[in-house]
Amino acid sequence: MTAQQDPSRARFTGDANPYGGGDPYADYRTADFPFTRYANLADRRLGAGVIAANDEFFAERENLLVPERAEFDPEHFGHKGKVMDGWETRRRRGVSAEHPWPTADDHDWALVRLGAPGVIRGIVVDTAHFRGNYPQAVSVEATSVPGSPSPQQLLGDDVKWTTLVPRTAVGGHAANGFDVTAEQRFTHLRLNQHPDGGIARLRVFGEVVPDPRWLEALGTFDVVALENGGQAEDASNLFYSPATNTIQPGRSRKMDDGWETRRRRDLGNDWISYRLVGRSEIRAIEIDTAYLKGNSAGWASVSVRDGESGEWTEALPRTRLQPDTNHRFVLPRPAVGTHARVDIYPDGGISRLRLFGSLTEDGAQRLAARHQELGG
Repeated sequence: MTAQQDPSRARFTGDANPYGGGDPYADYRTADFPFTRYANLADRRLGAGVIAANDEFFAERENLLVPERAEFDPEHFGHKGKVMDGWETRRRRGVSAEHPWPTADDHDWALVRLGAPGVIRGIVVDTAHFRGNYPQAVSVEATSVPGSPSPQQLLGDDVKWTTLVPRTAVGGHAANGFDVTAEQRFTHLRLNQHPDGGIARLRVFGEVVPDPRWLEALGTFDVVALENGGQAEDASNLFYSPATNTIQPGRSRKMDDGWETRRRRDLGNDWISYRLVGRSEIRAIEIDTAYLKGNSAGWASVSVRDGESGEWTEALPRTRLQPDTNHRFVLPRPAVGTHARVDIYPDGGISRLRLFGSLTEDGAQRLAARHQELGG
């Protein structure tokens, strides 16, 4: 089986062709990596940040985590040269005229704080538009440090780093994807480019593993929120936007920051199913249709399932929704379960779903056990 036939092992090496005009993405090399079904733990909306880099002469490190794809303007030049939408370092040099080349160990690095700690399933190092100025190879390391460590603390000798991606050749103007198999909870990454060059975007896909002590201190919290460990597992339609948007932090800021389906031409309905942070008691529900005005869902219902093989039980009956409105519902009795599902009728979209409650005693115990197993 070739690399192109097996997206999880797709590898792109070597220069891309120089830009020749037209759509710069026409010759972009990519693949459908299976791990991208997980949430991006390096999402700025979750609080991720590039907290330090040893060099960012040509382009700022913060560009690595911009949620939109990298853009390219062939006419955009600044005082330091071509302005690139990514993180780009200067060309490394050797120590003398006799040795003008960088050593094999010379490299540039950036420290990334994940927006939410978790288990990493895959990484994409995107070199879009870096055609002849991308790194020869990249490597990625990860660590787990509690609290809010400074860059100096993370670079200290007492911090243990785990290699997630060994030094690997990459290609220019390509999505370079890497499977990750380490079953550990990580909080920070160190992205290395060997010896220098530019990277447009970094995506870190995985599962959020929250701190059970924090959730216990909160008491009542959103048990489906991505930052608390909830997951959007499946959806009937993802035509316009991903289902994960509905459990992102904060309110939606524009129409495509929610979930919207294509127009249905049958008598069916659309839905999203979720895995909660753990077995929970849900006591209140919010369904927000912010910025969805002519395309919001007409009605919605919420159901809960207890266990993988449990039956769906209606927690909120089918209820009329208004466009661009946050709807709040206090349940007459707690709905207990491990999974939830929102059904919208007949189509359209919602921007956010909030399920407020608390973990059951056994749900809290299982979460604490998993946190410990993963080194949290």
